[in-house]
Amino acid sequence: MNTSSLDSGRVYDAPSNNWVYRVLPRALWPYAQLARWDRPIGWQLLMWPCFWAAGLAANTAASLGSFSFGRFAFHLFLFFVGAVAMRGAGCTYNDLVDHDIDMEVLRTRSRPLPSGRVSRLQAKIFLVAQALVGLVVLLQFNGFSIGLGIFSLAIVAIYPFAKRFTDWPQFFLGLAFSWGALMGWAAEFGGISVAAVLLYLGAVAWTIGYDTIYAYQDREDDELIGVRSTARRFGDHPRPWLVGLYGITTLLILLAFMAAGAGFVAYLALLAAAVLLVYQILVLDIHDAGQCLALFKFNNIVGLIIFAGLFAALLIRLI
Repeated sequence: MNTSSLDSGRVYDAPSNNWVYRVLPRALWPYAQLARWDRPIGWQLLMWPCFWAAGLAANTAASLGSFSFGRFAFHLFLFFVGAVAMRGAGCTYNDLVDHDIDMEVLRTRSRPLPSGRVSRLQAKIFLVAQALVGLVVLLQFNGFSIGLGIFSLAIVAIYPFAKRFTDWPQFFLGLAFSWGALMGWAAEFGGISVAAVLLYLGAVAWTIGYDTIYAYQDREDDELIGVRSTARRFGDHPRPWLVGLYGITTLLILLAFMAAGAGFVAYLALLAAAVLLVYQILVLDIHDAGQCLALFKFNNIVGLIIFAGLFAALLIRLI
């Protein structure tokens, strides 16, 4: 990597035309980069399982006669703010843990910590600030949801270390990133159901799949420095694994919809999402880092379609 990213204050793998660089003062750029505000795909992928569960729970609540549109909208707002805050906090924590590793990987050397644009103390203070925002959001939910959210922190704490002891760090990411599938249901009903668990497990498989595609960007660097990943585990033949992972994703979400009694439109949306998952597998070129990143980001559309189907099914049920 040349020094242009460092000189410009940007990071190597983020779009330079992002709002962060047009709106925020330059002094705040490193903090926005720590939180990945210049790369919204992370909070979007964290948010969708929350929205799926909230939408699925809303469909069930509507069938039971207990649905409140105001409560549903408030929950979606909280999940959005919480996803942005906790994804930022998680990335900041991950960067603190991976400081030395990031200095050895081409794609991550320009991040604020390895490039020296923020100190570890500054990063820790920023981490606490973001976590406090997340706590404020969490406290708006019922007691069961609060306890469930606190429990998830154990998984979040383990994830950055997983690449050091297992070929499946993406599994731990999936456990953490999919937690919203439980939270969305618990926020509505104050407990967990079979449908919520099935949705959670489906989201875990989805996360492993799309983050494996993402990990192929770093496979060569990871091999040099000994970082483990599913991309290294699957090697040059990821397609059978991705077929299995995305197949499990579709099947488990289908079963979750059936268990919760989702409307017909939700199933049509899931079918459309499944087609997009198949498309990713068919066109994937693991030797093209740019395409791997693009396909990873493409999963935002997958998440949106599934939620749109649930929302449309809800509206039809309410009419």
